[in-house]
Amino acid sequence: MVGTLVRTTALALAVAVCLVGCAPSGTPAPTPSGSIAAEVPRRVAPDPVTIEARKRLAAMSLEQRIASMLMLHFPGTDAAAIAAQTVQYAPGAIILMGDNTAGGTAGVRAITAAADAATDLPLLVAVDQEGGEVSRIAEDPSPGADALRGQPASVTEQAFAARADVLADAGISVNFGIVADETDDPNSFLAGRVLGTDPASAAEHVAAAIAGEQGRVLSTLKHFPGHGAAPGDSHSSIPTTAESLADWRTTDAVPFRAGIDAGAELVMFGHLEYSAVDPGPASLSPVWHRILRDELGFDGIAISDDMGMLDHSGVPALADRSENAIAAITAGSTMVLYVPSPDASGAAGAFDPDALVADVAAAVRAGRIPAETIDRAAMKLLRARIGLEGV
Repeated sequence: MVGTLVRTTALALAVAVCLVGCAPSGTPAPTPSGSIAAEVPRRVAPDPVTIEARKRLAAMSLEQRIASMLMLHFPGTDAAAIAAQTVQYAPGAIILMGDNTAGGTAGVRAITAAADAATDLPLLVAVDQEGGEVSRIAEDPSPGADALRGQPASVTEQAFAARADVLADAGISVNFGIVADETDDPNSFLAGRVLGTDPASAAEHVAAAIAGEQGRVLSTLKHFPGHGAAPGDSHSSIPTTAESLADWRTTDAVPFRAGIDAGAELVMFGHLEYSAVDPGPASLSPVWHRILRDELGFDGIAISDDMGMLDHSGVPALADRSENAIAAITAGSTMVLYVPSPDASGAAGAFDPDALVADVAAAVRAGRIPAETIDRAAMKLLRARIGLEGV
């Protein structure tokens, strides 16, 4: 899987660097003549994944690069129809919802196999499989967070390992299954889904869940920067909290930091407002993306929660679908998620991925989004997808 390949490649690169220039700590490497070499940066050959990703990126148009930053939902269980839509819209990823999984793992495997056969590079295939309240795959043998959080962390690791095996066998490569939010509010809609009711216990179980999934599927932490502090349901509003950044660092940040340190490959941004940090949704916030990258040290794939949720928030400033996408990408999202299925009828107001891509491309050409922002995101996603096929 990607996680294993990336870690193996990183280790190989580190060994290569050491072979050409390492010496005891604090001592420059001697030259063949015995003199002390000047500290000159040494070039390391790119790994095969990077070489292939650069080659593919160079061959892609701006629109193709932007399309690769989309994760889309295609409805139903017709594998051939879903494969045709992946060719038509060329997203970098798809998400499977309940309407896709009615045929169980055998039906899901047919969908993922057809999608892979129709594209020259594997798609990232995601699912929300937390267990318990949020389950798309019926064959999942493991309990959800409500049962796991009262058990030792080792039980959580075993549960997520077993869950990941089922997903991987069905051709799913990304699990949106690790809730890193924490809350002790029994009235929260997240109450049955959090892995811990306080920062320390949540962090312990989140790290264990990551360990269980490693090498099987790519792990996702959600909903950054933490839904537990923001009451309300982001499916129909923009939950807001006045929690300060200083308080966040000692509470809601703790499980996310633990998950990142444990090796999570994705972080999902919630449509949440921490008004003391940035007066707007974190999913559209450059401030929160910088905190994730610079303060928590995350270098993986930052993905939005379903962008369609912004359409239903009731906030007039968030009514323009294309402007929301432009804001999310400018802020630092590697990938934007759309659960509303494309409407082939072309009905007014329906979700049209091609129109969205065109609007984002226009924003790039107008200088609103730096071209380098698109290139970095597309490159990161290419590396992840190439890793799936073991190049």
